[in-house]
Amino acid sequence: MWLIGNTFRMMLHSVLILFLFLGWALGYKIGDNVTLYVNKVGPYHNPQETYHYYTLPVCRPEKVHHKSLSLGEVLDGDRMAESLYNIRFKKNVEKTILCQLTLSEKQVDELREAIEELYYFEFVLDDIPIWGFVGYIEESGFLPHSHKVGLWTHLDFNIEYNGDYVIFANVSVKDVKPVPLEEGAGAAVGGVGVGGGSLTVTHTYSVHWFESSLPYSRRAERLRDYSFFPKTLEIHWLSIINSLVLVVLLLGFVIIILMRVLKNDFARYNVEEEGGCDDLDQGDNGWKIIHTDVFRFPPFKSLLCAVLGVGAQFLTLATAIILMALLGMFNVHRHGAINSASIVLYALTSCVSGYVSCSFYTQINGQRWVWNIILTSSLFSAPLFFTWSVVNSVHWWSGSTQALPATTVLLLLGAWLLVGFPLTIIGGIVGKNRAGSFQAPCRTRNIPRQIPTQPWYKHTIVHMAIGGFLPFSAISVELYYIFATVWGREHYTLYGILLCVFAILLSVGACISVALTYFLLSGEDYQWWWRSVLSTGSTGIFIFVYSVFYYRNRSSMSGLVQSTEFFGYSLLTAMVFSLMLGSVSFWSSLAFIRYIYRSLKMD
Repeated sequence: MWLIGNTFRMMLHSVLILFLFLGWALGYKIGDNVTLYVNKVGPYHNPQETYHYYTLPVCRPEKVHHKSLSLGEVLDGDRMAESLYNIRFKKNVEKTILCQLTLSEKQVDELREAIEELYYFEFVLDDIPIWGFVGYIEESGFLPHSHKVGLWTHLDFNIEYNGDYVIFANVSVKDVKPVPLEEGAGAAVGGVGVGGGSLTVTHTYSVHWFESSLPYSRRAERLRDYSFFPKTLEIHWLSIINSLVLVVLLLGFVIIILMRVLKNDFARYNVEEEGGCDDLDQGDNGWKIIHTDVFRFPPFKSLLCAVLGVGAQFLTLATAIILMALLGMFNVHRHGAINSASIVLYALTSCVSGYVSCSFYTQINGQRWVWNIILTSSLFSAPLFFTWSVVNSVHWWSGSTQALPATTVLLLLGAWLLVGFPLTIIGGIVGKNRAGSFQAPCRTRNIPRQIPTQPWYKHTIVHMAIGGFLPFSAISVELYYIFATVWGREHYTLYGILLCVFAILLSVGACISVALTYFLLSGEDYQWWWRSVLSTGSTGIFIFVYSVFYYRNRSSMSGLVQSTEFFGYSLLTAMVFSLMLGSVSFWSSLAFIRYIYRSLKMD
């Protein structure tokens, strides 16, 4: 009962976050306490490797109180806790002592190591992230070589407000001298006491309030323009124009060239005025001659239907997230907003996968519909759980905040067992009961026709290379920006462009699938079912290859923690694209084949 209650409470919390815009304005009166939460620290070049701020020897309260977080924030690695900073609304503070610490030699070495690895910290004030570096490092000269490491012990908080609302906040160390951290903590520094191998430092802070003309409703723009981290996100018209040109060319190829070829085929085939589809002249060649085999059901029916069902689910999920972001239904700048949306929508759209999979499985005479539902529900969730287990174990071993607590794991598992899996079953039952007969224009004979030997350019590998590369080329530039934001620290905000590119991707996949299917049938090869899924589904392979290229040449990530997470989730991303495009490819090919065989005159 505890698990059920907590699961529904977490799901309800996430739903409220989604549909109440994640952005209620919190007003303050002069002198009200504005809580500053400390969150996490980590290497600047390894965004996904983060640790709790209090793992460093810093000022902390005697009893640490953590903030209640949403599911999305926990998944994002947030671990917010109250700090000792006393910040009052519109009250300036000048160099106030935060605390005084006596650091042991081991603690000094910990700080030195963190500073040398370019550790940054993240605080949160009124849902506004505040970033800064833990310390200062300077390398100079060759002979002699100078290596200086300093700790920032004073922070200036600059906070902007408009009326009763906080608009923006950042931290500055301008005109502040860092405290040198000598190896062994054995050197006296001005203002810093030393003794017995230990180092005593005094942490101070200042607070300055500035009035802003920016309204609260547009404060996300202020955060977007702030540049503590490298800026990579911008409107890239060249990429969009390139993709649109590719789509126009492909559509021209399919609609003009292919339709002209089909017109000639129809003129040649529709010469008989009597007899049904089964009485067509068997002496012809091309796609007409295989009319009695083209609708022969494929092997591994259950797996094929599961792929189509899960692919349809991810199509629904991706479209819903993009549209919700465009409509402002959640704040993309808020911690964990996109994670909460993804978890909730993944659970709710499970009914789509069950319905599509079981409905088509019933149409093609599948008998084991219970097994089909189980396979559909586990086709993606099982690889996801395995990958997450490996990644989470590595994070847990390293002490990273990206490792999920046991309670969160139980809640996610409960959400899948109590929401996702039941909805898959319900969708499957509805799909099974509402499934009609398979609409095939031609009757399938009992004895299959022998497939002639195919030239090399009609082999599966060649079709996968062509069908995967063209959709990938349409999104390759946009893919860079997506990787830069997912594996960086920016929030993706160009959802209008993303919707256009997403539509381009699906259009290119459908066009390529139809063209490749026609070439396959023209060679009297009727085994198009799985081939249509694999042709553009292979785009996922190109995306994974690109992720390897991005890791080696476009990022500064390194280490076991970052590598495990990057490649683990890149594999899952490639799988998602393969399922989506495989589903689009199959339905496009099926619609095309039904059209051409239905268009044969049967007077």
